[in-house]
Amino acid sequence: MCTKNELFSIRNMANYFSSSFKLGILGGGQLGKMLLYNTRKFDIHTCILDNSNEAPSKIACNEFHLGDLMNFDDVYNFGKQVDVLTIEIENVNVDALETLEKEGIKVYPASKTLRTIQNKATQKLFYVDNNLPTAPFTRFAYLSEIEDAIKNGGLNLPFVWKAAQFGYDGNGVKMVRKIEDLQGLPTGECIAEQLIPFKNELAVIVARNSSGEIKTFPVVEMEFHPEANQVEYVICPARIDKAVAKKATEVALKVSEAFNHVGLLAVEMFQTEDDQILINEVAPRPHNSGHQTIEASYTSQFEQHIRAILNLPLGRTDSKVGGVMVNLVGAEGYSGNVVYQNIEAIMKMDGVTPHIYGKKQTRPFRKMGHVTIANENLNEARKIAEEVKKKIKVISE
Repeated sequence: MCTKNELFSIRNMANYFSSSFKLGILGGGQLGKMLLYNTRKFDIHTCILDNSNEAPSKIACNEFHLGDLMNFDDVYNFGKQVDVLTIEIENVNVDALETLEKEGIKVYPASKTLRTIQNKATQKLFYVDNNLPTAPFTRFAYLSEIEDAIKNGGLNLPFVWKAAQFGYDGNGVKMVRKIEDLQGLPTGECIAEQLIPFKNELAVIVARNSSGEIKTFPVVEMEFHPEANQVEYVICPARIDKAVAKKATEVALKVSEAFNHVGLLAVEMFQTEDDQILINEVAPRPHNSGHQTIEASYTSQFEQHIRAILNLPLGRTDSKVGGVMVNLVGAEGYSGNVVYQNIEAIMKMDGVTPHIYGKKQTRPFRKMGHVTIANENLNEARKIAEEVKKKIKVISE
């Protein structure tokens, strides 16, 4: 029999499970699809808005709505039909989210957080204003201003150019070693970030619910493709000193506190040559650096995001085993109907689990899936990951 306090708690907690409650997700890509693994597990009614009828999430949600994520009316009208609204991609109409918040719809992450994060220049200024460590940078309204700054001695080569908006999967970022490297880049707002020598690229995912409960996943190490600037491997836990891991976690928690976010916040960082931690950028949603949590952790990042935005108790975040994630991207020279060459070979390997995102068309460097390697020996997991990378190829018919 329930006590009076327990009855009060039950009556005042939303009934999310097997009920009329509706969770809305803006974006129907692979991150949305993996969120749906967990809404299906919990029997939470889920609605997706995406601009493509071929969206990977379409097959798994309760309701699929076709619409433009950057269009005010499409986002607003969709949001009015749900009880809680979240995202799986940052490029959404923030004005619509702000209006929905004023009308009582719960939106996570908040429109204020998204407005800051959507623009890399604004995001970097946020770190400066909140005394958070990040690489020095200069903000430019136009690309031509960078050329003038180089010629006038106000900007030194080399540096990292970043488009202020709409970058994704390595797009919108370029190493500029000579002035000719600026040719062909978008002409709009951008930043020039000082090139910082670093040992490792790290990430920490912070989860926070609206009651203020906070948990962090272990620090991960990311290895990038040198040409595409995409993550090739995520290694968990990162192969770094405990003191550095502690420092990275502390920085991530400070970023989370500054944003006062609800849901997940993935904080990407650089470990410099002298073991300082500098913030690169953040994502207020499930993130590529957390895919290995599905097999290797007690609670996946996707379940944790659902728990956080619904103000449920957060799950255990430590790892059961070592985990390495390999991104599956379209091979160079192939476009068209996708074929996963040698997938049977990797499925024979112990502890190897492929995730296919459901995109029917491949093209060079398009994210098509990932593979997780779970192993009690992290070094062994990394070796297997290398074998997986060599064996499986994402090609076309």
